[in-house]
Amino acid sequence: MSPRHHLTLFTVLVLAISSSSFQAQAANGSHNQGFKFSSPFDTALDTLQTQMGYNFKSIALLRRAMTHASFSEENNKALSILGENVIWTAVAFSYLRKDIEISPKDLNRRLSDISKVESSCAVDGKRLGLQKVIRVSSKTDATAPIVVCGAFRAIFGAIAIDTGKPDGRWTFFLECSWW
Repeated sequence: MSPRHHLTLFTVLVLAISSSSFQAQAANGSHNQGFKFSSPFDTALDTLQTQMGYNFKSIALLRRAMTHASFSEENNKALSILGENVIWTAVAFSYLRKDIEISPKDLNRRLSDISKVESSCAVDGKRLGLQKVIRVSSKTDATAPIVVCGAFRAIFGAIAIDTGKPDGRWTFFLECSWW
C-alpha cells in the first residue's frame, strides 16, 4: 500500500472512531469538556440558568420547560401545571407567614391576581427574556403572554422535579415576582 492509501485509511479510521465516540456520548448525555457542541438554544439555557441563580442537575427539564406544545410533543404543558401550583404554594406560604390572620377571601384574591396571564406571570417571564428562549413553531408567537406565562410556570415545575421538592425554588419566585 502506498503512503497515500495509509493516510486515507488512517483518516477514515479516526473519523469512524470519533463519530462513534460522539454518538455514545450523546446517547449517555455526557460531554467531553474539551470539545463541546453548543447551539444558540443551549447558550440561551445557560444564560437563563445564570439569571435565575439556579443550575439544573438535569438540563433536559429546562429544555422541556422552554419547549412549547406547538414545537414538540415533548413540551412544557405538564411542567406548567405543576409550576403554577408551586407558585401558588409559595405565595400562600409567604402571605400566611407574614400574616396568619389573612382572610381566606384576601388570600384567594391575591392568588387569583398572580394567576392572571397578562399582568403577572407573562410580565415576570418577559423580564427574564423567556420570549427569546422558548422554542415554538413558526406559526406561534413566542411573545404571546400565554406562551411566555406557560414557560415561566414550567420553569418552577422543572425546578421542583429537579430538586425533588415541590417547594424547589420559592425564593426565586418571591424575589422576581411583581407582587
